[in-house]
Amino acid sequence: MKTFNVNEINDLLKGELVGRTDLQVTGPEQLEAASVSEITFIGSKKYERLWATSKASVAVVNQDISIEPGENRAFIKVGNADLAMSQVLELFAPPLPDFDVDIDPSAVVHASVTIGKSTRIGAGCYIGKNVSIGDYTTIYPNTTILDECTIGNHTTIWSGTVIRERCQIGHHTIIHPNATIGADGFGFRPCAEKGLVKIPQIGNVIIGNGVEIGANSCVDRGKFSSTIVGDGCKIDNLVQIGHNSKLGRFCIMAGNSGLAGSVTLGDGVIIGGSASIKDHVTIGNGATVGAGSGVTCDIEAGKVMLGYPAVEARDALKQWAILKRLVRDSSK
Repeated sequence: MKTFNVNEINDLLKGELVGRTDLQVTGPEQLEAASVSEITFIGSKKYERLWATSKASVAVVNQDISIEPGENRAFIKVGNADLAMSQVLELFAPPLPDFDVDIDPSAVVHASVTIGKSTRIGAGCYIGKNVSIGDYTTIYPNTTILDECTIGNHTTIWSGTVIRERCQIGHHTIIHPNATIGADGFGFRPCAEKGLVKIPQIGNVIIGNGVEIGANSCVDRGKFSSTIVGDGCKIDNLVQIGHNSKLGRFCIMAGNSGLAGSVTLGDGVIIGGSASIKDHVTIGNGATVGAGSGVTCDIEAGKVMLGYPAVEARDALKQWAILKRLVRDSSK
């Protein structure tokens, strides 16, 4: 088990140490559940009240905290407690699952596959024809990568992932368990003779560098071009990205949200949990769509949208306030 003293942790965070404790810190834990030997964090003033009953001896806190640590307890004051705590978590992180050999004998790897140095392929994987895999990449057991895909350097693909043919995955990207990259887009047209006719989906998916795709998420291939997820995008679990959609850089999509086909997101767009975006909609740079909202038309850069259908946040809040008043007045 890793242990560190408070001064070592403070040196890492480059914070301001307030108070004193001689205890060795054995790990991080949330404020309510922490033991005496664990470090916690207070990222908002509303949680300050919990410090009095917490057993933790050390907390990473924001500079504006209004309480004192107390006897034999310490605060490490930093500019942003959330970001600092991510460093603490890295410090105590256990090692990832290990590989006995770089390429497990049970993996099926086609003779035409190109594999970079120090890349590891786990048990039960299938790697198809003419796949190219970069350096220092890890492919965990029971992953499927079909023909002519390209996988970058320092990328991690977790178990159960399926990457269909001709897709491209960038460098330093993480794909979590059971994600599906490059399945057919949802394309059908009514036909008097045949009912619904399937439209062939012959494009691919291009995922940039530094992207993270959550567990059980789906990124569909384009109908005749590419579905694109730009550099630095972070996609939560259970997210749907429809065919021919294009995400700019550093977009965030929270769990259960979805893009229909041919949606375009600018750079830095945030899509809240369970939000739905209609097909062929464009959302400008830095816009935010609140959780549970339904977007049916284009959104200008920087706008904050709420509701179903989504309108500007300030208008949605006014509408909700009026509805509350109407309900209250009708019940008198």
